[in-house]
Amino acid sequence: MLADSHCHLNYKGLVEDQPAILARARARGVTAMLNIATRESEWDAVIATAEREPDVWATVGIHPHETDQHPHIDRAALVERAAHPKVVGIGESGLDYHYDHSDRNRQRASFRAHIAACRDTGLPLIVHTRDAEDDTAAILTEEMGKGAYPGVIHCFTASRAFADKALALGLYISISGIVTFRNATDLQAIARDLPADRLLVETDAPFLAPVPHRGKTGEPGFVADTLAFLARLRGEDTAALAATTAANFHTLFSKTAA
Repeated sequence: MLADSHCHLNYKGLVEDQPAILARARARGVTAMLNIATRESEWDAVIATAEREPDVWATVGIHPHETDQHPHIDRAALVERAAHPKVVGIGESGLDYHYDHSDRNRQRASFRAHIAACRDTGLPLIVHTRDAEDDTAAILTEEMGKGAYPGVIHCFTASRAFADKALALGLYISISGIVTFRNATDLQAIARDLPADRLLVETDAPFLAPVPHRGKTGEPGFVADTLAFLARLRGEDTAALAATTAANFHTLFSKTAA
């Protein structure tokens, strides 16, 4: 049992050969894949893939890069689309100050709208954060004070202090193929110590293919390689860690059980 908690099956590189991509993932033991939306124009296609495939689920959300182009996507719009039976999460949303493709105030407002939608629906928040640790932590903390919501820090590459804050808020942390990279020593040290009951794995496919596939188009099946690396890093049995992270996925994204 393996769960890829974050992939983009409708992105270029995967969508052209989606049936084969899914078949290869299943052959490697992947039993659940979460197909993530980043802009409104993707929502229908992302949901359609989830409708068609029993082991694929969907999210609705606006990536921080896209917030300038989506001023109309508010809490109500997210809640409305999240009512679909195969939409199991809200996002990805958050803050990205590395590229600043969107105004930072708009990013922050959109982030809060996504969190509010999570409160309304009970669905988990998928958090993207890059070069924005302090503001991300502040918003997550402030919003948690308004009412609890579940969530996950996707593709974790932040500091240990940020990991500790996320865990203290009750959030999960998802590790991508970056952990397998030779220069990812800080991330490896953090991943080694994360509590097993808050740990998820992901590919972020078609991006971030792990060793030994680095440089290739990422696929959900590659989550097996990241999981195997994590198991060695943590000194745990591979099958046991796979089962744990899959169980965590279904616990966090509880709508998948339906």
